[in-house]
Amino acid sequence: MKNKLIVAAGTGFLGNVLIQHFKNKFEEIIVLTRGKSETKNRIKYINWDAKSFSGWEKELENADVVINLAGKSVDCRYTEKNKAEILDSRIDSTKILNEAILQYENPPKHFINSSTATIYRHSEDKEMDEYSGEIGNDFSMNVAKSWEETFYEVETPKTLKTAIRTSIVLGKNGGAFVPLKKLTQLGLGGKNGDGKQFISWVHEKDFARAVEFIIEKELSGSINVVSPKPIRNEEFMKKLQKAIGIPFGLPIPKTLLEFGAKIIKTETELVLKSRNVIPKRLTENGFEFEFGDLEKTFKSLLS
Repeated sequence: MKNKLIVAAGTGFLGNVLIQHFKNKFEEIIVLTRGKSETKNRIKYINWDAKSFSGWEKELENADVVINLAGKSVDCRYTEKNKAEILDSRIDSTKILNEAILQYENPPKHFINSSTATIYRHSEDKEMDEYSGEIGNDFSMNVAKSWEETFYEVETPKTLKTAIRTSIVLGKNGGAFVPLKKLTQLGLGGKNGDGKQFISWVHEKDFARAVEFIIEKELSGSINVVSPKPIRNEEFMKKLQKAIGIPFGLPIPKTLLEFGAKIIKTETELVLKSRNVIPKRLTENGFEFEFGDLEKTFKSLLS
């Protein structure tokens, strides 16, 4: 059993997935949160603002691993204000953790920072891995690039660094699966746009297992945390309909998606961008996915 895990911004969906997975594998788990400082179910919550020191940084001394999940949700309209918050929330938290690590004689052995599979260009033609994946140029991709640059620009000689390029994490109680399930149950689970765009996804258990694998194998650099088989949107939705037992799903054309996105204050990019990303570094290092198959994934999430 390892000594201490710190999860920055660990009260959301992914934080809970990791805490459930690691709760019996670390003697101590500390969550940095904007909420109040308290201890609950053996987890110590410590308040931080994700951009300045206030005492939380002392916890980094002698920690084994720090995982940073901080960043404003991209599920919003890309107004100038929201765009600034999306970028700043990622840069500020990454920067302050880098600074904190450099303060200590015995800093965390491993610093894992969130990143995103959205860093690669829209691709319907080519699978993107960590070696030959093509990084594009638009708001979301530039946020991802700045985020990773901020992470890597500070050298931390005693601390390994890994950026996890995560895709859609499918989970029972959070993330994208919950609204997708609801839409499908209402008969609205058809293809989005032309349905040809790829979806890169990963089961919540495999997400947590991959993070543990990265820690155990001491893998550094940028790693795609996605299942091995991206699937076209139309196929994904058909498999979901079948798993739920709904015989049809109304397709949602691009114009209607754009209209709907304005109403629910989000962006169509979240469903229309083709994320055709594969986990080459994980698989070449021997990681085996428990849920590499979408049917098995849906079955486990609906049970």
